[in-house]
Amino acid sequence: MYMTRKKVVTVVGTRPNFMKMGPILGALAGRPEEFDSTLVHTGQHYDAAMSDVFFEELGIGAPDYSLDVGSGSHAQQTACVMQRLEPVLEQEQPDYVLIPGDVNSTLAAALVASKMGIPVAHVEAGLRSFDRSMPEEINRLLCDRVADLLFTHSPEAEEYLVSEGCDPAAIHYVGNTMIDTLVALRSRIDAEGGISRRGLEPGGYMLVTLHRPALVDTPLLAAVMEELYELAGEMRVLFPAHPRTRAAIQDLGLPLDMPGLDVTDPMGYLEFLHLLSGATAVLTDSGGIQEEATYLGVPCLTLRDNTERPVTVSMGTNMLLGLRPDRVTEVPTLVDAIQARPAKLPPLWDGNAANRIVEVLAGAKDLAPTAPAA
Repeated sequence: MYMTRKKVVTVVGTRPNFMKMGPILGALAGRPEEFDSTLVHTGQHYDAAMSDVFFEELGIGAPDYSLDVGSGSHAQQTACVMQRLEPVLEQEQPDYVLIPGDVNSTLAAALVASKMGIPVAHVEAGLRSFDRSMPEEINRLLCDRVADLLFTHSPEAEEYLVSEGCDPAAIHYVGNTMIDTLVALRSRIDAEGGISRRGLEPGGYMLVTLHRPALVDTPLLAAVMEELYELAGEMRVLFPAHPRTRAAIQDLGLPLDMPGLDVTDPMGYLEFLHLLSGATAVLTDSGGIQEEATYLGVPCLTLRDNTERPVTVSMGTNMLLGLRPDRVTEVPTLVDAIQARPAKLPPLWDGNAANRIVEVLAGAKDLAPTAPAA
């Protein structure tokens, strides 16, 4: 019987987006009789080390469209994505626009699609930090309000969405696609070899990532670095630095490398996850790393007052330190505390979230899009 294929346009822009959407793109490609899949890369992360390497390592393939947006203020970046994405959607006329997470590219795609009357499917819907000073929180709230399909990856997300007035019928608890990527590539991650190549011992170093404005763009960055210099006297510290974080450290006149502390360039996905899997702990302000550390059973110390992923605290290996650099010196004691408490994987973090999403897309017949804004 003849079947009309559904056209899905997926929009990505930053490195976490690639890990989240890679498994879905693979699942769509595995059902060519049902789906016509198109990938748009906005270029919000435009450094090769921050984006291109992920396409190569994850086997996603080159994007069908590259918008080359680059950096800018939130307004500039969002507006530029909107301006450049609209003609793509005009040309493609998709049945769905599939968006991940909470970055400016995600919000821009949601706004353009909803105003064009194209149904929006949001992966990682319902994440909430309840901190509107975070640009990502504003993006999450707005994306979920215009989305027609809400794919959640943790139990509390549906509760948040329903309390905000979202239609329960639009909410689908599917699991975590970022964990899908980790599961699919686990053998390659384990064999990557970065631990020995860098002269490290499993369980003998701490991994660090910091990039959020609350730390990087404030005097707290200097305080964090001073604490890391001190901690490096006790244990090896490896710090793959986001380009803007590196620039901020240099602007403060602080050294990038001290005895025991290695500040490196950004890493590819496989190397970073290999190093994460062997770390004593990870100190971070990232959301995705909280999830990956939970899956790998690695203690995660999060330098934030809140998290949009509370399941990593209630069930996993994550501990919130607050915006308190002084707590970095407590790392050995905090790691012991995390290891002493029971931890387990959240439900459906099993490597099959992408297949569940594609099943929903396949069965969502004649989906009525959210009415375009006036």
